[in-house]
Amino acid sequence: MDLTDLRNEIDSIDEDILKLFLKRMDVCRQVADYKRAHSLPVMQGGREAQVIERIREMSPDNIKDGSEVLFANIMDISKSLQQIELAKTAEFPVPERFIPENAKLIAVPGTVGSYSEKACRKLFPNQEIRFYREFSDVCRAVENGETDFGILPIQNSTAGTVDETYDLMGKFDFYITSMIRVSISHCLAAKQDTDVSEITAVYSHEQALHQCSEFLRESGLTTHEYANTALSAELVKNSPEKLACICSEDCAKLNGLKIIRSDIANAGRNSTRFICISKKYMVSDDADTVSVSLSIPHVKGSLYRLLSRFYVNGLNLRRIESKPIAGKDFEAVFYLDFDGNYGNVKTVSLIRELQRELSFFKYMGNFKEIM
Repeated sequence: MDLTDLRNEIDSIDEDILKLFLKRMDVCRQVADYKRAHSLPVMQGGREAQVIERIREMSPDNIKDGSEVLFANIMDISKSLQQIELAKTAEFPVPERFIPENAKLIAVPGTVGSYSEKACRKLFPNQEIRFYREFSDVCRAVENGETDFGILPIQNSTAGTVDETYDLMGKFDFYITSMIRVSISHCLAAKQDTDVSEITAVYSHEQALHQCSEFLRESGLTTHEYANTALSAELVKNSPEKLACICSEDCAKLNGLKIIRSDIANAGRNSTRFICISKKYMVSDDADTVSVSLSIPHVKGSLYRLLSRFYVNGLNLRRIESKPIAGKDFEAVFYLDFDGNYGNVKTVSLIRELQRELSFFKYMGNFKEIM
């Protein structure tokens, strides 16, 4: 046989495999109908482990792992299709409609002139703002019902994720109702009578220092982390020492500071994403992104199998982050953003599927990003 004959034979085998696959999926649909009629869960005991073990026993040693991957994928597809069938007739929590105009009071970290305030005004142009010193204070205000919403930075295009916000997402219970992107332009500022040679230290938020690390390294200036870029400007304004800060030019002007150097970020195009959080489950009409956090078993193939679920359901993953779990042996919590809307049956069925199967799963919200 030549190569063409061999390829034709492979094509014929593939057609047979597809026919059997479709037959198996049809039986799985019937299984879903039976489980729905008898109120049975999609996952039942050790059925999956039994199937995988039987397949491994039937396979030659040199392809046992390959056979396991193949049938694990087939079973994951089967479960996803069953969940979709079950979700068609299931009842789900209906969120409140997110209408920014109805908000009265917003919690924002820092003070007037901060990037967080800029993000807030982009979503809530006329609402009252209450400033808090720490990110955790914002979360606490939202959780306790002191404010309707809160604003927190979550990701920067230069320095990456805001770790403190991710830590707080694990400690507090809230939903993400919106994401706001804000252009960031940092400057080095000090009091009017301060010469750059006199500066003893530069204060700013950890993220701002990271975003301007190249300038700071070249200048040889000593840096100190502070709660917020805007609060750093206030510190410089009120300090008797020759200090400087990294903040926005608007913030520097508001505090009567001299701008020593503009546009000092490592990247020319620098932006930060902020999230709007709420104690209530609220979704806007145009929401197109779902955010979840979860942990997966510390066994081979678990991440691969997780990601394949999104592909099977036709849901595009926009972002995936992993953060270590304190006190665990290199185990991690994963944060995922993916395309979806709470009204879409595939989105809801995947969420239900992960909720039932994983030891830890947290639905963070369904929202729209404001550019």
